[in-house]
Amino acid sequence: MLLESYYTKQNNLVRISAAQASTFAKQECRDFNPIHDPENKRFCVPGDLLFSLALNEYGVSESMSFTFTNMVGDNIGLVFPEADGEHIVITNEQGKSVLEINKKGKTSHDPALIESLIQNYVVFSGQNFPTLLMPLMKKHNVMFNPARPLVMYNSMSFEFDELALEAPVNVELADSLFEVEPKRANNFLHFAINDGEKSIGRGIKKMVVAGLKPYDHESITAFSDAYEARRSAF
Repeated sequence: MLLESYYTKQNNLVRISAAQASTFAKQECRDFNPIHDPENKRFCVPGDLLFSLALNEYGVSESMSFTFTNMVGDNIGLVFPEADGEHIVITNEQGKSVLEINKKGKTSHDPALIESLIQNYVVFSGQNFPTLLMPLMKKHNVMFNPARPLVMYNSMSFEFDELALEAPVNVELADSLFEVEPKRANNFLHFAINDGEKSIGRGIKKMVVAGLKPYDHESITAFSDAYEARRSAF
Protein backbone atom coordinates (compact mmCIF):
# COMPACT_ATOMS: atom_id res chain seq x y z
CA MET A 1 0.00 0.00 0.00
CA LEU A 2 1.41 3.38 -0.99
CA LEU A 3 0.37 5.81 1.76
CA GLU A 4 1.81 8.86 -0.02
CA SER A 5 -1.45 9.45 -1.88
CA TYR A 6 -3.33 9.78 1.42
CA TYR A 7 -1.45 12.70 2.98
CA THR A 8 0.85 15.61 2.26
CA LYS A 9 3.85 16.74 4.30
CA GLN A 10 5.28 20.23 4.42
CA ASN A 11 7.40 21.97 7.06
CA ASN A 12 7.27 18.78 9.18
CA LEU A 13 3.46 18.90 9.33
CA VAL A 14 1.39 16.02 7.98
CA ARG A 15 -1.98 17.06 6.53
CA ILE A 16 -4.81 14.79 5.46
CA SER A 17 -7.60 16.26 3.37
CA ALA A 18 -11.18 15.11 3.79
CA ALA A 19 -11.06 13.66 0.27
CA GLN A 20 -7.85 11.70 1.01
CA ALA A 21 -9.26 10.39 4.29
CA SER A 22 -12.55 9.35 2.73
CA THR A 23 -10.82 7.57 -0.15
CA PHE A 24 -8.58 5.68 2.28
CA ALA A 25 -11.56 4.55 4.35
CA LYS A 26 -13.47 3.34 1.30
CA GLN A 27 -10.63 2.08 -0.89
CA GLU A 28 -8.35 0.43 1.65
CA CYS A 29 -10.65 -0.43 4.57
CA ARG A 30 -13.97 -0.89 2.78
CA ASP A 31 -15.29 1.33 5.57
CA PHE A 32 -18.31 3.45 4.68
CA ASN A 33 -18.94 4.98 8.11
CA PRO A 34 -20.66 8.33 7.31
CA ILE A 35 -18.34 10.11 9.75
CA HIS A 36 -15.59 9.77 7.11
CA ASP A 37 -17.62 11.42 4.34
CA PRO A 38 -16.15 14.84 3.44
CA GLU A 39 -19.55 16.55 3.59
CA ASN A 40 -20.37 15.18 7.06
CA LYS A 41 -20.54 17.93 9.69
CA ARG A 42 -18.79 15.61 12.16
CA PHE A 43 -16.17 14.46 9.64
CA CYS A 44 -12.99 12.95 11.05
CA VAL A 45 -9.94 11.21 9.62
CA PRO A 46 -10.16 7.40 10.02
CA GLY A 47 -8.21 6.05 12.96
CA ASP A 48 -6.91 3.33 10.65
CA LEU A 49 -5.15 5.94 8.52
CA LEU A 50 -3.48 7.51 11.57
CA PHE A 51 -2.49 4.01 12.72
CA SER A 52 -1.03 3.24 9.29
CA LEU A 53 0.98 6.46 9.17
CA ALA A 54 2.31 5.75 12.67
CA LEU A 55 3.50 2.26 11.71
CA ASN A 56 5.07 3.69 8.57
CA GLU A 57 6.90 6.26 10.70
CA TYR A 58 7.89 4.22 13.76
CA GLY A 59 7.92 0.59 12.58
CA VAL A 60 6.33 -2.42 14.26
CA SER A 61 7.32 -3.21 17.84
CA GLU A 62 6.68 -6.48 19.63
CA SER A 63 4.09 -4.77 21.83
CA MET A 64 2.21 -1.63 20.80
CA SER A 65 -0.91 0.21 21.92
CA PHE A 66 -2.66 3.09 20.17
CA THR A 67 -5.16 5.39 21.91
CA PHE A 68 -7.10 7.93 19.84
CA THR A 69 -7.44 10.98 22.05
CA ASN A 70 -9.05 13.58 19.76
CA MET A 71 -10.69 13.62 16.34
CA VAL A 72 -8.71 14.96 13.38
CA GLY A 73 -10.57 17.18 10.92
CA ASP A 74 -9.95 18.22 7.33
CA ASN A 75 -6.37 19.36 6.59
CA ILE A 76 -5.39 19.68 10.24
CA GLY A 77 -1.61 19.82 10.61
CA LEU A 78 -0.19 16.86 12.54
CA VAL A 79 3.20 16.49 14.22
CA PHE A 80 4.80 13.03 14.25
CA PRO A 81 7.72 13.52 16.66
CA GLU A 82 10.93 11.56 16.66
CA ALA A 83 10.59 8.36 18.68
CA ASP A 84 13.01 8.73 21.59
CA GLY A 85 11.32 6.37 24.05
CA GLU A 86 8.47 3.97 24.64
CA HIS A 87 5.78 6.67 24.71
CA ILE A 88 4.97 8.74 21.61
CA VAL A 89 2.36 11.50 21.40
CA ILE A 90 1.17 12.66 17.98
CA THR A 91 -0.32 16.13 18.22
CA ASN A 92 -2.09 18.64 16.02
CA GLU A 93 -0.37 21.90 15.20
CA GLN A 94 -1.94 23.50 18.30
CA GLY A 95 -0.17 20.91 20.46
CA LYS A 96 -3.27 18.87 21.37
CA SER A 97 -2.79 15.11 21.51
CA VAL A 98 -4.63 13.12 18.80
CA LEU A 99 -2.92 9.73 19.07
CA GLU A 100 -0.84 8.27 21.89
CA ILE A 101 1.38 5.24 21.30
CA ASN A 102 3.11 2.99 23.79
CA LYS A 103 5.62 0.46 22.50
CA LYS A 104 7.88 -2.16 24.04
CA GLY A 105 10.32 -4.79 22.87
CA LYS A 106 12.19 -5.09 19.63
CA THR A 107 11.17 -2.94 16.65
CA SER A 108 11.19 -3.94 12.99
CA HIS A 109 11.32 -1.47 10.12
CA ASP A 110 10.98 -4.22 7.52
CA PRO A 111 8.79 -2.68 4.77
CA ALA A 112 7.25 -6.09 3.97
CA LEU A 113 6.07 -6.57 7.57
CA ILE A 114 4.80 -3.00 7.92
CA GLU A 115 2.90 -3.05 4.62
CA SER A 116 1.47 -6.50 5.21
CA LEU A 117 0.24 -5.60 8.71
CA ILE A 118 -1.30 -2.32 7.55
CA GLN A 119 -3.07 -3.84 4.55
CA ASN A 120 -4.49 -6.80 6.42
CA TYR A 121 -5.36 -5.01 9.65
CA VAL A 122 -7.30 -2.15 8.03
CA VAL A 123 -9.36 -4.62 5.97
CA PHE A 124 -10.17 -6.53 9.16
CA SER A 125 -10.93 -3.28 10.98
CA GLY A 126 -13.28 -2.11 8.23
CA GLN A 127 -15.50 -5.17 8.72
CA ASN A 128 -16.85 -3.79 11.99
CA PHE A 129 -20.13 -2.62 10.46
CA PRO A 130 -22.34 -4.31 9.50
CA THR A 131 -20.64 -7.73 9.58
CA LEU A 132 -19.52 -7.78 13.20
CA LEU A 133 -21.58 -5.08 14.90
CA MET A 134 -25.09 -5.89 13.66
CA PRO A 135 -25.40 -9.30 15.38
CA LEU A 136 -24.02 -7.85 18.65
CA MET A 137 -26.49 -4.97 18.70
CA LYS A 138 -29.36 -7.35 17.99
CA LYS A 139 -28.21 -9.70 20.76
CA HIS A 140 -28.12 -6.87 23.31
CA ASN A 141 -31.32 -5.21 22.03
CA VAL A 142 -29.67 -1.82 21.40
CA MET A 143 -28.44 0.12 18.37
CA PHE A 144 -27.07 3.50 17.35
CA ASN A 145 -29.38 6.16 15.96
CA PRO A 146 -29.56 5.54 12.17
CA ALA A 147 -30.25 9.26 11.64
CA ARG A 148 -27.07 10.22 13.52
CA PRO A 149 -24.77 7.18 13.56
CA LEU A 150 -21.75 7.60 15.76
CA VAL A 151 -19.34 4.67 15.95
CA MET A 152 -15.88 5.82 16.99
CA TYR A 153 -12.48 4.14 17.10
CA ASN A 154 -11.20 4.35 20.68
CA SER A 155 -8.02 2.27 20.82
CA MET A 156 -6.19 -0.85 19.67
CA SER A 157 -3.23 -2.87 20.85
CA PHE A 158 -1.28 -5.88 19.67
CA GLU A 159 1.53 -8.19 20.69
CA PHE A 160 3.85 -10.17 18.44
CA ASP A 161 5.63 -13.34 19.51
CA GLU A 162 8.11 -12.77 16.69
CA LEU A 163 8.67 -10.16 14.01
CA ALA A 164 10.25 -12.31 11.29
CA LEU A 165 7.80 -13.16 8.48
CA GLU A 166 7.73 -16.16 6.22
CA ALA A 167 4.39 -15.29 4.58
CA PRO A 168 2.11 -12.22 4.49
CA VAL A 169 0.40 -11.36 7.78
CA ASN A 170 -3.20 -12.50 8.12
CA VAL A 171 -5.50 -10.79 10.64
CA GLU A 172 -8.72 -12.54 11.66
CA LEU A 173 -11.40 -12.22 14.32
CA ALA A 174 -10.83 -14.37 17.41
CA ASP A 175 -13.66 -13.13 19.68
CA SER A 176 -15.94 -10.16 20.27
CA LEU A 177 -17.43 -8.53 23.36
CA PHE A 178 -20.15 -5.89 23.61
CA GLU A 179 -20.48 -3.99 26.90
CA VAL A 180 -23.62 -1.86 27.17
CA GLU A 181 -23.67 1.29 29.31
CA PRO A 182 -26.65 3.66 29.76
CA LYS A 183 -25.98 5.80 26.65
CA ARG A 184 -23.20 4.00 24.85
CA ALA A 185 -21.57 0.63 24.32
CA ASN A 186 -17.98 -0.54 24.12
CA ASN A 187 -17.29 -3.02 21.34
CA PHE A 188 -14.11 -5.10 21.80
CA LEU A 189 -12.81 -7.09 18.83
CA HIS A 190 -10.13 -9.63 19.70
CA PHE A 191 -8.05 -10.61 16.69
CA ALA A 192 -5.37 -13.14 15.84
CA ILE A 193 -2.27 -12.30 13.80
CA ASN A 194 -0.99 -15.18 11.69
CA ASP A 195 2.01 -15.74 9.44
CA GLY A 196 0.41 -18.08 6.93
CA GLU A 197 -0.96 -20.89 9.13
CA LYS A 198 1.29 -20.01 12.08
CA SER A 199 0.03 -17.83 14.96
CA ILE A 200 2.52 -15.04 15.67
CA GLY A 201 0.45 -12.50 17.63
CA ARG A 202 -2.83 -11.18 18.91
CA GLY A 203 -4.60 -7.89 19.56
CA ILE A 204 -7.74 -6.01 20.62
CA LYS A 205 -9.60 -3.20 18.90
CA LYS A 206 -12.04 -1.06 20.94
CA MET A 207 -14.90 0.87 19.35
CA VAL A 208 -17.41 3.14 21.10
CA VAL A 209 -21.00 3.07 19.89
CA ALA A 210 -22.65 6.32 21.03
CA GLY A 211 -26.25 7.50 21.14
CA LEU A 212 -27.76 4.12 22.00
CA LYS A 213 -31.47 3.50 21.58
CA PRO A 214 -33.67 0.39 21.73
CA TYR A 215 -33.09 -2.04 18.91
CA ASP A 216 -35.44 -1.62 15.94
CA HIS A 217 -34.86 -4.29 13.35
CA GLU A 218 -36.59 -2.50 10.49
CA SER A 219 -34.75 0.83 10.79
CA ILE A 220 -31.29 -0.63 11.43
CA THR A 221 -31.74 -3.12 8.58
CA ALA A 222 -32.69 -0.26 6.25
CA PHE A 223 -29.55 1.60 7.34
CA SER A 224 -27.45 -1.53 6.80
CA ASP A 225 -28.92 -2.11 3.34
CA ALA A 226 -28.17 1.48 2.34
CA TYR A 227 -24.64 1.11 3.73
CA GLU A 228 -24.04 -2.04 1.67
CA ALA A 229 -25.49 -0.34 -1.41
CA ARG A 230 -22.93 2.47 -1.04
CA ARG A 231 -20.17 -0.10 -0.71
CA SER A 232 -21.33 -1.98 -3.80
CA ALA A 233 -21.68 1.23 -5.82
CA PHE A 234 -18.15 2.25 -4.89
